[in-house]
Amino acid sequence: MTTSVVFYEKPGCVSNAKQKAVLRAHGIELRVKNLLAEPWTVARLRPFFGTLPVREWLNPTAPRIKQGEVQPERLDEATALALMVEDPLLIRRPLIEADCGCGCGFEPGPLLTALGVDLAADQDLQSCSQTGPDPHCDLPTAEVGAR
Repeated sequence: MTTSVVFYEKPGCVSNAKQKAVLRAHGIELRVKNLLAEPWTVARLRPFFGTLPVREWLNPTAPRIKQGEVQPERLDEATALALMVEDPLLIRRPLIEADCGCGCGFEPGPLLTALGVDLAADQDLQSCSQTGPDPHCDLPTAEVGAR
């Protein structure tokens, strides 16, 4: 039986491409969706974060975070969710939705374990893989979502 997941990505993200390759190598069928073009609501987004601390819900490489406009360590749950619904670039990616659960990010944990994906302790597929400036990273959400 093939496992199937919905994989919400930022199109063109090098790290998301590596993550998808790992999942496919484990025989997982992917239904890939553009995280930036999804009609997120607070109720739909909240389950992806489970019991993670609020600061771990947000993408540390998002322009608004790197510029200091949004400070994840100072946000409460309601504010963080409202900001992410308004600006999906703030969402830590990927978001993964499967029969066995859902989650954010791509690090060892219950979701990847349930999917049969065992990452090596030194295998970092979560950090940004971009070695130089990526012109897509600084685009407003509407422009990136349209790509």
